[in-house]
Amino acid sequence: MSPEQLAAAEQGYDRCGPAERLLWERLSVFEGAFGRDAVREVCAAGPLPPTTVLSVLDRLAPSALLPVDDLFDGEGDVPRYWMPHPVRAVGARRLTERGERRAVVLRHRRWCVKLARRAADRWQSGRQCDARDLALRELPDLAAAMDPTTAPLSPSGEAGTAVEVVVSLWFLWVACGRAAEGRVRLRHALSLSAGEPTARALWLAAFLELESGRPEDADPLLARAWAAAVRDGDDRALGLLAHLRGATALYQGRTRAAADEFREALALMAEDPEFGPTRQACWVGLALALCPTDPEAAQEALDQGELDRESRWPRAGRDVCTEAWAHHVRAELAVWDGELERAAAHARRAVREHLRMGSAAGAAAAAELLAQIRVSAGRRDEAAHLLGAVDLLRSSVFDSSYRPAEHCVVTRARSETVLRSLLDGRELRCAYEEGARRGLFALAGEG
Repeated sequence: MSPEQLAAAEQGYDRCGPAERLLWERLSVFEGAFGRDAVREVCAAGPLPPTTVLSVLDRLAPSALLPVDDLFDGEGDVPRYWMPHPVRAVGARRLTERGERRAVVLRHRRWCVKLARRAADRWQSGRQCDARDLALRELPDLAAAMDPTTAPLSPSGEAGTAVEVVVSLWFLWVACGRAAEGRVRLRHALSLSAGEPTARALWLAAFLELESGRPEDADPLLARAWAAAVRDGDDRALGLLAHLRGATALYQGRTRAAADEFREALALMAEDPEFGPTRQACWVGLALALCPTDPEAAQEALDQGELDRESRWPRAGRDVCTEAWAHHVRAELAVWDGELERAAAHARRAVREHLRMGSAAGAAAAAELLAQIRVSAGRRDEAAHLLGAVDLLRSSVFDSSYRPAEHCVVTRARSETVLRSLLDGRELRCAYEEGARRGLFALAGEG
C-alpha cells in the first residue's frame, strides 16, 4: 500500500464519530470478508453493545468497507464486507494504541472456533458441499486462528484453539483434497501445544499422513491415538481409529486386514457419528476391501451402507465423498459381471464427484479404473488419454514422495502392460500428452 492510500485512510478515520472509529478499529482483526453476524459476535462489547453495533456498521460501511457479494449462506448473514488493506492498517494501529487488540483478537478466535464447528456440523448432517464452501469462504480468518504465533498471548496459550479449529475442519483436509495444507497446519499447532494431543488430533495427523501417501508414517500416530483415546476415555475415537486402520490396510493392499478393521469400526461406531467418517464410509471401505476376492459380499456391504444412509438422512443430505467411492466399487463389480459400459458409467461418475469435492487421490484412482475398463473395451487411445491426465493431476497436487495406493498401482500396471503392447513408445507418449492437455474433467465427461 502506498503512503497516499494510508493518508487517505487516516483522513477517513478522522472524519468518523467515536462509535464508527471504535468499530473501524475492531473490524481490523478480520483477515477476509465478514458478515453482519460476525460483526455482532466479534465487535460488540462495551461502548458497542449488540443492540447498536449493526447500526454503527451501516453508517461506517459506505466510507470504510467494500461489499463483496450477496451470497446467502443458509443463515442470513448478508451482505458481506471487506476492509481494504490501508483502511485495515489504520484500524489495527489505532486498536493497538487503544489497548483493545488482545481482547478483540481473542473474541475473533473464539468466533473462528464456532465457525469451524458450524462447518463440521454441516458436514456431519449431510450438507457437505455447504460445509466445504463455508470453510473455504472463511478460510482467511480460520487460517489466522490456526496459527498460534499470531495470537496476542504466548503461542502455547492459543495452541489449543488452533488445534481445535484444524481438527474441526478435518473434512476439508481429508475429503476435499487439501491434505498437504492440513498436515502443515496441524503439525505447526501441535508443535506449540504444551499438553498431550487428543486422540482426535492424533487421528487426524495419522489420516493426513495416509492422504499424503505415507501410510508407514500413519502407523505410529495411530498407536499414539489409541493410547490417548484410552487415557481420555474417548470411546467414540475408537471407531474412528478402526476405520483409519482399515483405510491404511486397504491403501497397502492388505485387503483381509482392511475388511476386519472396517467391521470393527462398524461395531464401535454410533448410528449417527457426530465427528469423522460416517458408517456409510465404513461399509463402502469394507466393499472396496472385499471387491477383489468376493464380489457378492462387496455388493452386500454396499447395500447395507445404503440402508444406513437412508435411515440417517431419510429426506435430505448426502455423504458425497463416500458415494463417489461407492460408484468406484460399483464400477469394479460391473467389470466382474462383464458389463463394461455400466462399469464405465460408474467410474466416470466417481471421477466427476471426486473432482467436484476436490479429492485428487479419489479422482485419480477412479480415472485409472476407467482407463482399465477402456482398455478391456478395446478403446486404447481413450485409456492412454486418461492415464496422461492422471499423471498431470498427481504431479500438480502431490510431491515426489507420494505413493499411490496399492490397488491403484495394480490397476495402472494392468492398463500400461496392454497399452505398451498396442502402442509404440512415441505413440503412447503422445497419447499421454494429449490426455494431460485435455484434462481429467473433460475426459470423464465423454461417453
